[in-house]
Amino acid sequence: MCQLLAMNSSKPATLDFSFAGFKERGGRTDEHRDGWGIAFHSSSGCTLLTDHLAAIDSPLAAQLHDRSIKAKNIVAHIRKATQGRIAPENTHPFARELWGKTWSFAHNGDLKTWNAPANAYYQAAGDTDSEQAFCYLLASLRTRFPAGEPALGELRTAIAAIAAEIAVHGSFNFIVSDGNVLFAHCSTHLHYVIREYPFSVAHLIDCERSIDFRQHNHLDDRIAVIATHPLTQDEPWTAFGPGELKLFVGGALQEELAESKAAAPPRAVYIQISY
Repeated sequence: MCQLLAMNSSKPATLDFSFAGFKERGGRTDEHRDGWGIAFHSSSGCTLLTDHLAAIDSPLAAQLHDRSIKAKNIVAHIRKATQGRIAPENTHPFARELWGKTWSFAHNGDLKTWNAPANAYYQAAGDTDSEQAFCYLLASLRTRFPAGEPALGELRTAIAAIAAEIAVHGSFNFIVSDGNVLFAHCSTHLHYVIREYPFSVAHLIDCERSIDFRQHNHLDDRIAVIATHPLTQDEPWTAFGPGELKLFVGGALQEELAESKAAAPPRAVYIQISY
C-alpha cells in the first residue's frame, strides 16, 4: 500500500529533512513506485506538486530540496497502486475547495467494497477509491453544515463519524488539512512525533542523513510530523490506535477543544504542478 507524511507547525517551516528520508521509500528502500505528491498550505493558498513517476526517479522530487518551501501544513504521499491506473490524475494528494478554503487529502489503504454515493458537489477526476472517498468526505461535511463552517470541535466529531462510515469498507489511513489544522486517521499504521524545545539530533532511517534541530529552530517553535512508519531512529514516535482520529493545531496534538472557530483561513487558491 501507499505511505503518508504530513507536518503541522506553529510557524511556517520546511519538511526537507523528513521528506529526504520519505522519498527513499518511493522505490529505493521500499516498493512505493507508482507516483508521489505533496501539498503546501501557506498564507497565499495551497501549492500542489504531483508526479506519476517514482519519487527516487522524479526530477521534481530532486528539485524539491533546493526550493525549501515553507508552510504551516504539509501533506505528502508516495503511492503503491491498489486501485486506479498509474497516471497523474490518480496521484495524491488531492485538493478541493470547501467553505472558502482549499483542503488537501492523501490516503493509504484499500477500500475494497467502497462504492461512493453520487453527490452534487464533487466529482473524482481519476479512478481511485481514495479520491472518491475524499469527495464523499467533503460532500458529507457540506450536507451536515449547510450554514457554513462549524466550530472546530463539531468538525472533528463529524470527520470522525464519516471516517468510521468509510472505514468499514477496508483500510482507511488518511491525512486531510484545510490549511489551518490537520486531521489524521488511522486504520492500520500511523505514527507521530512532536519536535519542540529542547530540540535534539535526529538520524533518518532510510538514508545517511542527520540534523541537529537545535541549530535550526527557535525556543518557541513546535512541529508535529505524522508518518505511516517512523522516519527517524532516535525520536519518540507514538503509534496511533486503530480507528483513532487525531487533530493537530499549531504543531501540537489537540486532545480536547473548545467550541470555537478555527483561525481565519488562507485564500482558497491552489497551484498544481504535475510532471
